Amino acid sequence: MAENIVLVTAIVMVCLTVAFFALCMVKRKAIATNSKPRKAGRIVLSLLLVVTCVANFVALRFTNVITMYFTTIDLNDSDIQKVRNESTETAKSLADEGFVLLKNENNVLPLANKQVNVFGYSSIDINFGGTGSGSGSNEYNVGFYEGLENAGISVNEDLKAFYNDAYTEKQKTNVMAMIGGDYNSYEPSIDTYTEEMIDQAKDYSDTAIVVLTRNGGEGGDLPQDTAAYQGGTAGEHYLELNKNERDMIAMVEENFENIIVIINSSNAMELGFLDDEAIDGALWIGGPGCEGCNSLAQILDGEINPSGRLADTYAYDLTSNPSYYNFGQFLYENTNNKYKLIFDNPSVFNGEHYAYVDYAEGIYVGYRYYETRWIDNETNECDEAAYEQAVQYPFGYGLSYTSFTQEISDFKDDGNTVTVDVTVTNTGDVAGKDVVQLYYTPPYYVGGIEKAFVNLADYEKTEVLEPGESQTVTISFDYEDMASYDYQNYGCYVLEHGDYEIKLMNNAHDLIDSRTVTVNSDVIYNDSNVGARSTDNIAAVNQFDDVSEGNNVAYVSRADWEGTLPTTRSENKDASEAIIYEIENQGLTEEQQSEDAEDIVVQDNGLTIEDVKGLDYDDPTWDKLLEQISVDEMVNLIATGGYATAAIDSIGKNATSDQDGPQGINSLISGDVKGVVFPSEVVVASTFNKQLAEEMGQALGSESAEYGIAGLYGPAMNTHRSPFGGRNYEYYSEDGVLAGKTAAAFVRGANEAGIYCYMKHFALDEQETERLDISIWCNEQAMREIYFKPFELCAKEGGVTAVMASDSFIGGTWAGEREELMNTVLRDEWGFHGMVITDFVTSNSKDADRAIRSGTDLSLTTLGNLTPSELSTGTAAGRQALRTATHNILYTIANSNAQEISSDPFPAWTFLIMALDVFMLAMAVLVMFYKKRKAIESIE
Repeated sequence: MAENIVLVTAIVMVCLTVAFFALCMVKRKAIATNSKPRKAGRIVLSLLLVVTCVANFVALRFTNVITMYFTTIDLNDSDIQKVRNESTETAKSLADEGFVLLKNENNVLPLANKQVNVFGYSSIDINFGGTGSGSGSNEYNVGFYEGLENAGISVNEDLKAFYNDAYTEKQKTNVMAMIGGDYNSYEPSIDTYTEEMIDQAKDYSDTAIVVLTRNGGEGGDLPQDTAAYQGGTAGEHYLELNKNERDMIAMVEENFENIIVIINSSNAMELGFLDDEAIDGALWIGGPGCEGCNSLAQILDGEINPSGRLADTYAYDLTSNPSYYNFGQFLYENTNNKYKLIFDNPSVFNGEHYAYVDYAEGIYVGYRYYETRWIDNETNECDEAAYEQAVQYPFGYGLSYTSFTQEISDFKDDGNTVTVDVTVTNTGDVAGKDVVQLYYTPPYYVGGIEKAFVNLADYEKTEVLEPGESQTVTISFDYEDMASYDYQNYGCYVLEHGDYEIKLMNNAHDLIDSRTVTVNSDVIYNDSNVGARSTDNIAAVNQFDDVSEGNNVAYVSRADWEGTLPTTRSENKDASEAIIYEIENQGLTEEQQSEDAEDIVVQDNGLTIEDVKGLDYDDPTWDKLLEQISVDEMVNLIATGGYATAAIDSIGKNATSDQDGPQGINSLISGDVKGVVFPSEVVVASTFNKQLAEEMGQALGSESAEYGIAGLYGPAMNTHRSPFGGRNYEYYSEDGVLAGKTAAAFVRGANEAGIYCYMKHFALDEQETERLDISIWCNEQAMREIYFKPFELCAKEGGVTAVMASDSFIGGTWAGEREELMNTVLRDEWGFHGMVITDFVTSNSKDADRAIRSGTDLSLTTLGNLTPSELSTGTAAGRQALRTATHNILYTIANSNAQEISSDPFPAWTFLIMALDVFMLAMAVLVMFYKKRKAIESIE
């Protein structure tokens, strides 16, 4: 409706301006007798009319952006307060259960002494999440000291004042310019601590809390060398302690009896210093969100018993991660990058050459590497000494203030499904929750399909168990869930013959109990054998041979660790002619240019979008509805999807508003539209609580609906391939099962609130460096078992109806133009119905015509700079592709409450435009009548 208002006023103003200039040309000799001041007035009015016309058409072009910019949220509104309170309570529950107790020697926690000294600059500058799409306003977040005070814990005010005096405002981030987090360290040097200050602190309390923070955000990965940053040193990376931190901790260790360390980082750090005997306790809080500091203080106080588990492996040396040498900027030096950005930031985008990254580690990501690396392939025995030197905290690790036992109380195996009953008993002195983690170990044949030694099958969390209380948790999964993807031989999933050990574990390393199931012969999931897996609509078979085999990548194999693990950083290289051709060969394929397509029909069938609400994707009513939509309407819908979907008058579709939402509502355009800040996604995953993730979806969905937001750009679920990933705070885990099941639960909750979610970024978008136009090379086994897994589970178990394509090039082709990805895998195999949107269009590296033929339907741009061309609008095949994309978009809208929560059809700013136009109209009419009268008088 807003677009229509602006369009009408724009047309009126153009007509008026044309009439005005026409009149100015009439009777020029008569008019020439007018005085110079009158001529000047007409000139000024003419210029103002032109400016007003231009303003009208600019407003028409950017209606969605302008509407969002002027959108405000009345926090005093009772309905707004209600949903914000619900979100705040849910955020608090997530922090309660997502924080992880890493160490608790001598029962230092809960605190016996409620007077504490707090050390660490970041205690006054907590990182609540990250920057970019997943960020939010910190205005209503509970600070570290505020949380302690709320829990009745007193702090040394002199120390607090010392850090406040040292406060330095963080460097500004700019998501549009791809500038990520502030990676400087503002920790004071040791010489700024006076002897009097330390003596006063010792007199105040024998207990010290040390707070350490690491930032992260969209636009930049974490530095692998900190020489260029304040507080950094050449040869040291950002995720290890810097000199000032080391000196400060050593000083604390020398002077205080009880020491607790708080790790405020969503990225896995090197925490070897926590092994020091002087450090008694440690608690990981990730990005705590709005209420997390209250949760932290209540854990320190003992009011809350921590129950979180790590969603990542914490290694002593992060350079041991097999991705370390293949993460960052790598260039094809024999290429000339023709793509241009809408902004210029060479630090994150190299404008001279194409970039690439090799996922050379294959499936050995996170614990799948660390839990396999020191296993003897013949005996399945682990070299524990070597393992313990490498891994400090395994995936799934976490302590409690109480103790639990877990036992397999029942085990069923019917040859297709494994069902395990696990009885959990609280054997300690205080109430608490425990996590049941079930893994499997598949048979591995040296030189055959690569397999990790342990793989998470599923997990559940108990209710609160009182001392002595028990609960039985049931976990079921199918045999086919243990199949490996064989991209080299059969080109499909294969469940190899042999013994599969089903393991109940405390974490990915520590075994509690196990059972064994046996597969007598290979089960091959393709059409020539047993067919598709039960959860697939068609058999999953090789789609990405060009990517698996491209770029001459040598993949890691457990058959030869020493010979295949990268040991040095990859070099820049020359791209092959085939790679250059694929990257530069934008445009339609021969198949997509087929002239055999039947043309579309456009006619009025008397339907509205309400008539298809809740109908199946293939219901014939959809065809009748789609016939009502003109080509121009389809192009407008597809090309202007930046934080919105456009209105379609012919079917009564309202305009809708979409916003970023991985960690809470976050409008990057309107500073006023900021929702409650939830904990970072890695904290959500660390709850190991699907029900809580679903409650987050419900709460965030309800809050969105109350704000007039119909769709959320989230959840984000790319893999923590490297600890240095700038957006790890925005992604769940290194493990696809944990990430996928958490995301699926979140989406189910949002769906219940009537909101549609865009799961993102599909796929292979694990780094920020060069991410806008980068070729990713990865074998298909790793794609399907690691990087696609979260999206697969979210699609199959979450009922998601929207997807955001990554900026990555899968091999040499942008993900959004990969029909094998967006149609074959996503829709044909997984059964997804709904729309796929681009990420924000920042360069000319994407092709709208090829995208809509390949399954990408909507352009995330406010500029209209990814618009279908004559190739689509001028051909029958193109118009059919437009109609399919329109169908996909409308299916998402119709299966939500978007129509009920759509944006205001008459935003206030449109009335300002109308008022301006009316004023200019009045002025022009007055001048025109005046000129006409003067012209007549001169003739007479």
